Amino acid sequence: MKTDRIKLMSEAPVSKALFQLGIPMVISMLVTALYNVVDTYFVSGLGKQAVAAVSVAFPISLIFSGIGLTFGAGAGSYISRLLGKKDKEMAERVASTAMFSSIVTGLLVAVILLVALNPVLEFMGAIPSIFDLAKDYAVLFIISTVFSTANVTAGNLAVAQGASNISLTAMIGGAVLNVILDPICITSLNMGVRGAAVATLISQIVTSAIYVWFFVGGKSYLKIAFSKFKPSVGIYGEILKVGVSMLLLQLLSSLSMSRISAAAGVYGEDAIAAMGIVLRIVTLGVNVVFGYMKGFQPMAGFNYGAKNYSRLNEAIRSCMKWTTIFCVAWTILIFLLATPILSLFGDDPQVLEIAVPALKANTILFFTFGFQFTYSTLYLSMGKALGGGFLNICRQGIMFMPVILILPGILGLNGVIWAQAVADILTTLVTVVFAVHIHKELQRSIKIMNQSAD
Repeated sequence: MKTDRIKLMSEAPVSKALFQLGIPMVISMLVTALYNVVDTYFVSGLGKQAVAAVSVAFPISLIFSGIGLTFGAGAGSYISRLLGKKDKEMAERVASTAMFSSIVTGLLVAVILLVALNPVLEFMGAIPSIFDLAKDYAVLFIISTVFSTANVTAGNLAVAQGASNISLTAMIGGAVLNVILDPICITSLNMGVRGAAVATLISQIVTSAIYVWFFVGGKSYLKIAFSKFKPSVGIYGEILKVGVSMLLLQLLSSLSMSRISAAAGVYGEDAIAAMGIVLRIVTLGVNVVFGYMKGFQPMAGFNYGAKNYSRLNEAIRSCMKWTTIFCVAWTILIFLLATPILSLFGDDPQVLEIAVPALKANTILFFTFGFQFTYSTLYLSMGKALGGGFLNICRQGIMFMPVILILPGILGLNGVIWAQAVADILTTLVTVVFAVHIHKELQRSIKIMNQSAD
């Protein structure tokens, strides 16, 4: 880590530091979401069956994102604290262990999914009329996610050392290529939905190449090398106590999306396509907040490790303020422009009839998301795996899964449409309790430090 990166997290004005760390990650996460939005946009030209097929296969990517975040975010939290304590040697061991473990795990999971692809797609809601299309897309898409797993881990390791710009560069490079290749592969080469997967695969490989240049080419403060790959129970324990909650979050997000597709499938291809498009758009907003939190995480972890609690409190307030402002603005934008936005993905009246109210319902309580995610990220940044893990799995797991399983049986399709809003209400109430607890703990820590100074 260069000296100016240390100063950024320890001395720069908090809002400026959070924006400098967070904005590149916001753009990076937006680019990640745009991979799928762009795919859906071009695939929509093939008809609603193709959109439904891609929507069914999409949750698979979250499994691999979960693996990447398990090692990337888990190691990132630990690395930020180690750097706060000026322990570079251990930070490099952790980074190398996380990177190589992520690659091996991603490969193993890809092989398992490819072998068991038919039952996996059936579980994810692939009804007979779209099954073959979903399988055509999924095979190459799974191969591409092996690279995306490594990219997610590498991006988090870069951010942990304050080098969020490299993540931005890598993601934009891959995304621009994806936008160029999508129409070529899907339409010009007449590859259909398979072409979308080919474009994604090539783009992810290019992104991986950029990260290799950064970490192996001497541009990174932390060196990643096989010689530094020295796994231990202690290292994996630190990685997993934060990383497992990220894995659970992504797995539950994947499961919740597949349950939405399965519940919507009762009402046919129109409902699957509509909910698939809605989830893509919602993910854009979610990823903005998620990206900003990736800037907040090293800031919080660094200052907690350095016992600079007053600066940590200031970072919490700033983070919550700016994410909430964005979430409110995003909600207003969606309510004003829901129909024109959705019409970009096709003008089928039956799909739009479901998608318009669904998009509004899934966004109506989005203003609470910044608050929810600030505190789940804070707990994880402080190494408090149990609390952070619980908050992480609340929204898409503990609260959402019972709702999506029960509500459609009571309200029919409206139950599918309103499930996320109900889960958001419950998650916000739980987060309030955790927020009060952590602030009391920080106040005690500040009091103890002041007494020691006296």
